[in-house]
Amino acid sequence: MNSPLPPAEELALIDRELAQLDARRLYLLGRRDWLLRLLQQSTAAPAPLRWGPPASAGPAKEASAPSAQNVLLTLGAVLLAVAALAFTLISWGSMGIAGRSAVLGVVTAAALAAPVVLLRRGLRSTAESVAAVGLLLTVLDAYALYAVGMPDTDGTGYAAGAAAVLAAVWAGYGSALRTLRLPLPTAVVAAQLPLPLAAVAGEAGPLGLGWALLVTAALDAALALRVRAAAVPAAVLGSAALLVGAARSWSADSAAQALAPAALLLAGAALGTAAAWREPRARAAAPVAAVAAVVAVAGVARPELAPGWAVVAHLLVGLPLLAALRVPALPEAVRRGSVLAGVVVGALGALAAGAAAVPVLVARLRVLDEVWAATAPVADPYGPGASATVALLMTAGAAWWLSRVSARPEPVVVAVVLAWAGLFTAPALPGFPVAVVFAVQLAVTGAAGALALRPPSRGAGIAAAACALAGAANVSLGALDGRAATFAVWGLLGAGCAAGAAYGPAARWVRSGAAVCAVGYGTGLLVAAAAVSDLAVVWWALPVLAVPASVAALGPRLGAVRLPAEIAAGVSGVLALALSAGRPGTLALALALAGVVCAGAAVRPERRVLGWAAGGLFVAATWVRLAEAGVTAPEAYTLPVTLPALAVGFLRRRRDAQASSWTAYGPGLAATLVPSLLAAWGDTGWVRPLVLGAAALAVTLTGAHRRLQAPLLLGGAVLAAVAVHELAPYVVQVAGALPRWVPPALAGVLLLAVGATYEKRLRDARRLRAAIGRLR
Repeated sequence: MNSPLPPAEELALIDRELAQLDARRLYLLGRRDWLLRLLQQSTAAPAPLRWGPPASAGPAKEASAPSAQNVLLTLGAVLLAVAALAFTLISWGSMGIAGRSAVLGVVTAAALAAPVVLLRRGLRSTAESVAAVGLLLTVLDAYALYAVGMPDTDGTGYAAGAAAVLAAVWAGYGSALRTLRLPLPTAVVAAQLPLPLAAVAGEAGPLGLGWALLVTAALDAALALRVRAAAVPAAVLGSAALLVGAARSWSADSAAQALAPAALLLAGAALGTAAAWREPRARAAAPVAAVAAVVAVAGVARPELAPGWAVVAHLLVGLPLLAALRVPALPEAVRRGSVLAGVVVGALGALAAGAAAVPVLVARLRVLDEVWAATAPVADPYGPGASATVALLMTAGAAWWLSRVSARPEPVVVAVVLAWAGLFTAPALPGFPVAVVFAVQLAVTGAAGALALRPPSRGAGIAAAACALAGAANVSLGALDGRAATFAVWGLLGAGCAAGAAYGPAARWVRSGAAVCAVGYGTGLLVAAAAVSDLAVVWWALPVLAVPASVAALGPRLGAVRLPAEIAAGVSGVLALALSAGRPGTLALALALAGVVCAGAAVRPERRVLGWAAGGLFVAATWVRLAEAGVTAPEAYTLPVTLPALAVGFLRRRRDAQASSWTAYGPGLAATLVPSLLAAWGDTGWVRPLVLGAAALAVTLTGAHRRLQAPLLLGGAVLAAVAVHELAPYVVQVAGALPRWVPPALAGVLLLAVGATYEKRLRDARRLRAAIGRLR
């Protein structure tokens, strides 16, 4: 086949024509399917002829016919109700007694009878609207009867009777016309009023009102078995009755006064339990009923007990509800509700007891006002503290039992925390001697630490570790009240932490925390020993430095806890330097000793990085000593060090071409450039900055020529700093002469320029970083 087109162009042309054919084919297939569906619809049901545009061309209807009908019927019913109300309240007095009776009777009878006719004709919505008007008219009839025939009757009592009559009438009317949905729910609502209103009318008091509410709730619960809507008022009125009983129980001044509220609460508990037993969907009533029973029983003893022991009484009644978990004969809703009620009572009791125990722990902060004053307060042996301990231990035991029965990890964590809180605060509450308090609290802290080392679960281990840490911190703080207590308590805690850090089977994070605490207690003991020896504070640094020295000496023998121990030792070293900062000579000595410790640790290959720290500490010690001696020309001391150091670096680079310039020349250059720069910033003359700038320029050029990173960056940084130092007075002078708006304007222009060329600047920065990275 011959073609005037090159093969590539011809192939492209063929591909385009095939694509067009495919597109045309898809369009024709779609058109064919649409025509087939149109023919099928026309043969199945011929569309009627209609005038005007097709239905799809008109606007969509915003409301359907039934919704529009309901709106119109509702509006008509509301208007009729307003008219009836206005007639009863305004036009009633202008008619005689016969006219009044005739009008209301005829209108009410017509409104109640009309739905019968409407329902027969299938007008259900209209019948609902007219029935609503009829129900409202019955209420107006009752009001009119009271206003005309019985004006001297008690209004509340009459309302109770009228509500009962109306509820019965509406219930009968709804039963007769079951197609209507409004009368029966309205009758249920009206039935909630007679008994409470009768109790108010009879001045039965809060308890009488509670009983009225409870009886009404019981009737609603019975009705809810057939009418589900009655469950809502049953729950509302039952809860209101229980609240009335609980309020009266908590406000009772004696056990005799608490008996009547207890009877109301127990009756409500029985009703809730029966509802949950009979109907599983009422499972929410079970825990409420169980809590009400606890309040009823414990409320009788509450007036005769102190507040703390009242909490214990509620726990004694509520915690046994957890045993329902082991009674499979109970319905699921009742069993779960009882367990939930026990958990709620236990949680509230633990919170109340914890609120009483927290002040005991916080009170030790007062020791910081005067350390080693030996003025530990003694608690009241008959105060609420003992009850708090009992409550905490009871809830801890219940949580532990629940964890064993339910096989869940959460109760174990709760049991650990509550048991520690109860046992730790127990000796401090009854006012035991200080030695006994410390001994018990140390034992409890040690037990928590041992549990953290071998926990039954991860959650329990975390909880035990947190409790051990909190206990150690609290007892350590309390030990500051006396010197002997400080050394004894801190020593025992430090030894225990060291033993925990050495315990191999424990989790690594637990051992690491124990190691950090051991280093901390060692530091604290050395500080305390220095304080006892009446040394000046600046000399306390020397014994404290023994801690990092010991950790550095142990080194690899620390095993998995080596790194956290060394970090804690480093913090101790910083503390030592801070203690010695008050006197330059002592600070120089402490810096030198810290440098020796770092240098000794840097001997090991895995800690070579500490060599830099050692060098820095030695240099700092030297300059602190020189500053104390009043040296103003540091170059006389640095140049003799810099020249040999550069020579050594040059020889190393000749033997090892891969050696970094920072290793070879960095220490030597920094030994002179940095001190000279510091001196130049405080020098008002021009000679030192000039000489230093020239030397920095020479170092920078040498680094650029030899492609060495350390001379380039060190020399450039020092040269820039000297330039800034020399230009600073002129910049300040110019800034003072400029208007205040100029600096912000210049900053804005700069930001705009940088933003406009951001991408280019970023690319240049990357190139610069790559270039510096290629240097040695």
